[in-house]
Amino acid sequence: MFMGEYQHSMDAKGRVIIPAKFRESLGEKFVATRGLDNCLFVYPMHEWSILEKKLTSLPLTSKNARTFVRFFFSGATESDLDKQGRVSIPANLRNYADLEKDIVIIGLANRIELWAKERWDTYLDSAEDSYEDIAAAMEELGI
Repeated sequence: MFMGEYQHSMDAKGRVIIPAKFRESLGEKFVATRGLDNCLFVYPMHEWSILEKKLTSLPLTSKNARTFVRFFFSGATESDLDKQGRVSIPANLRNYADLEKDIVIIGLANRIELWAKERWDTYLDSAEDSYEDIAAAMEELGI
């Protein structure tokens, strides 16, 4: 399970260190793709397989399903870590998430998210402002 928040810097070659606590659960191969809220989602292969099955079972007749599947799969890339625990982020994914230098890596149970620090700070400020409303909505879902 992934949890926690870590800050790292991306080097000039587009590589970022994955926190040591995440590396074992991530495995040798994993998938990085465009995420929601302009961040990147990173899935261990077994979690990606679960998501892949769900997405490929969506009806082709649904325009929203086709759009979402295209968004997710067209940005997906299989990746691995180098000997220093770094992952190389392809240019198209760096551009999508505005990843340049300061990166925030967060663990969210079954996946990791990579955020541009400035974007994460803005998102976090916004979420904190509405935290009580979000908590009430979660209660309605039984959480």
